[in-house]
Amino acid sequence: MRKLKNNELNRITVDEFKSVKKTPLIVVLDNVRSLNNIGSVFRTSDAFLIEKIYLCGISATPPNKDIHKTALGATESVDWEYAKDTLELVKKLKAESVKVLSIEQAENSTKLNDFQPKKGEKYAIVMGNEVKGVQQEVVNASNLCIEIPQLGTKHSLNISVTTGVVLWDLFQKIQ
Repeated sequence: MRKLKNNELNRITVDEFKSVKKTPLIVVLDNVRSLNNIGSVFRTSDAFLIEKIYLCGISATPPNKDIHKTALGATESVDWEYAKDTLELVKKLKAESVKVLSIEQAENSTKLNDFQPKKGEKYAIVMGNEVKGVQQEVVNASNLCIEIPQLGTKHSLNISVTTGVVLWDLFQKIQ
């Protein structure tokens, strides 16, 4: 086996990305403090043709050299918007018939492997702060809480890892 060179990967251009049909998924970052995590979410969102990212509260926004370090240009391809208040954004998305899924360990959460997206629905996943998680008021306003089953000793995964796992799972189920 030979590793492929970048020019052999047949990736689309930024202009082509902007015009191609997107996966009906939105990522909401609820007060994510790490610029590296934000950049990683952009890069993962580019990989799965995610429709949009909302950066909320204390989440930094591009242009930023530390976001760019991990995004590797994905801030140019993936649409994004800043929203000061995550709860107000969730209410707005729900009013637009977007199903809001908080990714959080919560009572009566649905395991990611058990969740099946409905055809024709658009979903927003809310990813929380690295220490505090998704705000309780945002969890309360969500349509559903999704939890990644974990069997080890740690209580959580890094937000960028969690986003990658959830986006891959939902992407392949939607496809």
